[in-house]
Amino acid sequence: MEHNANAPGLDESVEPSDIKMRARDVSIYYGAKKAIDEVSVDVFTEHVTAFIGPSGCGKSTFLRALNRMNDTIPSARVEGTIELDGEDIYASGMDVVQLRARVGMVFQKPNPFPKSIYENIAYGPRIHGLAEGKGELDAIVEKSLRRAGLWDEVKDRLTDSGTALSGGQQQRLCIARAIAVDPEVILMDEPCSALDPIATAKIEELIDDLRGRYAIVIVTHSMQQAARVSQRTAFFHLGHLVEYGHTSDIFTNPREQRTQDYITGRYG
Repeated sequence: MEHNANAPGLDESVEPSDIKMRARDVSIYYGAKKAIDEVSVDVFTEHVTAFIGPSGCGKSTFLRALNRMNDTIPSARVEGTIELDGEDIYASGMDVVQLRARVGMVFQKPNPFPKSIYENIAYGPRIHGLAEGKGELDAIVEKSLRRAGLWDEVKDRLTDSGTALSGGQQQRLCIARAIAVDPEVILMDEPCSALDPIATAKIEELIDDLRGRYAIVIVTHSMQQAARVSQRTAFFHLGHLVEYGHTSDIFTNPREQRTQDYITGRYG
């Protein structure tokens, strides 16, 4: 198979139906500074895709482009195409609010709303009109908290503030909040970096449970985490995508020397 220099590791033999999001030749600028240089990557429907690489290499910038979070930065500009189910998410007719319901985001630092646990989950479905009445809303709240592995811990204190939970619980609450609007893709920007090892293990277990229901993309500083939770890995360096492929290949048989050097700890 020929490898396009801009698309290291894209597998042209994959069925289009397996691809949820497709990025081609994406460059991202902050003013005159180019943060991402012609990156092409596929996000698969039933896989966890990990973005790895040293700090400042562009992984989070690229992740935020997948649901147009960079729109909130006045100097940011995106070139190239990013498609969700074949539809260009940067097309002028794209409803960004709807896009962000379909492509949810979980941030590095848990950021529950200063509301009750119940309201944290109910807020999205309510504004998107996903529930007819209180009974349906109650069901969505319970289902989302169950999927996030949090229901048994909070079911008796749904009126307590979400900010009163522990850090790991807050992060699972934020994942439940993302799930509640029935997304198709969940983006996670270093979701465990603020958490202790026990909370991290719970989030990783949760990611494994959610795989197959959602396409998941995770930015992580931890190569061990990428190896544990993902099926595909993209290695970024200085705004370039160096290598992209099956996680097992990237970690045991990388094609690029820079990948080998990063994985063996020579830099980063």
